[in-house]
Amino acid sequence: MTGGAGFIASHVADLYIEDGWEVTVLDDLSTGRRKNVPAAAEFVECGVNDARARKLLEEGGFTVLNHHAAQMDVRVSVTDPLFDERVNIAGLINLLEGARRGGVRRVVFASSGGVVYGEGDALPHREKALKLPVSPYGVSKLASEYYLAMYAQLHGLEVVPLRYANVYGPRQNPHGEAGVVAIFCSRILRQEPLTVYGDGTQTRDYVFVGDVARANLAATTGPLGRLRSIDDVAFNVGTGVETSVVELARTILNAAGANVPIEHVDARPGELQRSAVDPGKLEAQWSWRPEVGLAEGLQRTYDWIATDQ
Repeated sequence: MTGGAGFIASHVADLYIEDGWEVTVLDDLSTGRRKNVPAAAEFVECGVNDARARKLLEEGGFTVLNHHAAQMDVRVSVTDPLFDERVNIAGLINLLEGARRGGVRRVVFASSGGVVYGEGDALPHREKALKLPVSPYGVSKLASEYYLAMYAQLHGLEVVPLRYANVYGPRQNPHGEAGVVAIFCSRILRQEPLTVYGDGTQTRDYVFVGDVARANLAATTGPLGRLRSIDDVAFNVGTGVETSVVELARTILNAAGANVPIEHVDARPGELQRSAVDPGKLEAQWSWRPEVGLAEGLQRTYDWIATDQ
């Protein structure tokens, strides 16, 4: 699997090993941490664009490619869209070329429900909701789903895009869509105010990383339906519940038993105001549902960050 030294994928790798899989982790450690890689996994330090990554998939005898490695910062994608394209699109194609030549059966892909959907449809979004990304990162995720569907049709790969809500939990860093959780926890530990952009009523759907790992395991082994559109093989992974930034801040403060102030600053232009995804399809097809509530998950996350300082 790619990105296995990172936040989400390292939890997926842990669960794969617990379930009896042999796991090889490919990661260039640009954002991941070597200590996140499970001891039982083989580790290959390499980027997704590297010819060595393609060769590894061609010759490694793998049955599944779980692809999490990505340029995942929306702000970086806006300031450097070419870099975003090289990692997220060209990197994916490099891996898919190795996968199809090496006989990989299924590709599980970390997509994003937070950036591929537009704001025109009712929340929570279902898989067939309007697609209208507003950042190069969102476009790269949506384009990747189309590349996956094309490889499925041309080369017979089974493909499963998982459209994540805002994932949080232990091993999280302050980057990416749900980085606000790690930022708030770190600021509380330093006894610094929590910064909220605008009035704090903007919402996100926060899903615990352990639940996301279980969704990956289901996507690795579960039966798939017929591919007629990218939405047929895609699954939302979230809770369907909207949580405002102010509510999130207060819940983390409660978990920490702290009382640092919440400071409001100017809203960021172009920020998505509301986001949530409907996980009903994942529950209906593979009996998955989120098990860790927000208060419990934030408590686990804060406790982990407090011991990792």
